[in-house]
Amino acid sequence: MLSASKSLLSPTSLPAMAIRSPLHLQTSCSPPYSRSPQFRSVARVAPTLPAAATAVSSPPSTRKKVLVAIAMGTEEMEAVILAGVLRRAGADVTLASVEDGLEVEASCGTHLIADKLISACADQVFDLVALPGGMPGSVRLRDNKILQRITVRQAEEKRLYGAICAAPAVVLMPWGLHRGRKITSHPSFIGDLPTFRAVESNVQVSGELTTSRGPGTAFQFALSFVEQLFGAHAAEDMNSTLMTQIDADHERCTEVNEVEWSLDHNPQVLIPIANGSEEMEIIMLVDILRRANINVVLASVEKSTNIVGSQRMKIVADKSILSAFESKYDLIILPGGPVGAERLQKSKILQKFLEEQKQAGRMYGGISFSPLILQKQGFLQDKTVTAHSDIVNQLTCQVMDRSKVVVDGNLITGKGLGTAIDFSLAIIRKFFGHRRAKLVATGLVFEYPNS
Repeated sequence: MLSASKSLLSPTSLPAMAIRSPLHLQTSCSPPYSRSPQFRSVARVAPTLPAAATAVSSPPSTRKKVLVAIAMGTEEMEAVILAGVLRRAGADVTLASVEDGLEVEASCGTHLIADKLISACADQVFDLVALPGGMPGSVRLRDNKILQRITVRQAEEKRLYGAICAAPAVVLMPWGLHRGRKITSHPSFIGDLPTFRAVESNVQVSGELTTSRGPGTAFQFALSFVEQLFGAHAAEDMNSTLMTQIDADHERCTEVNEVEWSLDHNPQVLIPIANGSEEMEIIMLVDILRRANINVVLASVEKSTNIVGSQRMKIVADKSILSAFESKYDLIILPGGPVGAERLQKSKILQKFLEEQKQAGRMYGGISFSPLILQKQGFLQDKTVTAHSDIVNQLTCQVMDRSKVVVDGNLITGKGLGTAIDFSLAIIRKFFGHRRAKLVATGLVFEYPNS
């Protein structure tokens, strides 16, 4: 574990893991990672925190309470990453809808079900109030008087609050909660911030206020709150668990047995989901692929289209797996989450779906724990993959532990949560080329090579 005095946002090296068998001749999907000068990582005007806020963990009776508000048009990656990371850290997170109902359609079309209406949170005290961005979601957050009262009270009582993407400019500024603070936002809104207070750091901590730039910096944003609520050791442990840092020893993406993923139509992608699937991976995949104009369908293998993810967030699938079976898809991607992967494996319809996909020579893949599903169906024979470190020893095929993403012919695999953005961008690159992947990455405010 790193020293508690070292910020979690400083680059850290992951433990070395060996390639488990000789490699095929390979080419890299992208050049080795290097930091682009247009993105700055973190700046800090350190808040004075009470002793309890710097503890590594909190006993159940004093769990940190966090409010994440969502609306129609909220950026789903930002909301789900915030809630998912903080729940993993031990916080009691409430997703609260400012709409009339609990179900909210987010900015890229995903339907999320909130835990409560914002009205039910009006009299509660929170250790942190965090506002995701997205449009028109930020406007709808701004216009909700209950949320405004909660957040203003949070600032007045000097408890933590924060906003990301469009929300610093669209929400905090009209409420006057930016005054006397350094502040950042999405590049599209940076011009709306006061010139003498605006900064371009990926994460800016200024007293009790923390701001960030976009979906591509959401992990850093969430981890900064883990550090402020639970201490540096907890944040660095979480950072390692999520695999969010890219270090010089890890390839962003490696390709073996290269084939073209050329299509004469807009790509159709199916993502089967189950109770216990990792919702952060699901949402990142859907959000990023839809930004590239890929048609993405979420299909539930459960009896209901409403699924509960590994961190207890509720997602509404587009259709059932039986209904999805009526169509053909260019790519089927299986998300991770150990419980969710087991439930996906038990779906006879999905097994048949995957068998037909492979026999037809169409693309398929998985991230985190789901390569085990592909192995059990015999799809990884003579293949090279990457996967979550917890299952690497269960895989009998060739494993590349030092690559975040591996593409082997029509198969694509990814290591886990912290590599899901690279995984999604690798899919875009395979379908459309590097230029579109770079454009999507820029919109996310995610560092990505120029060529």
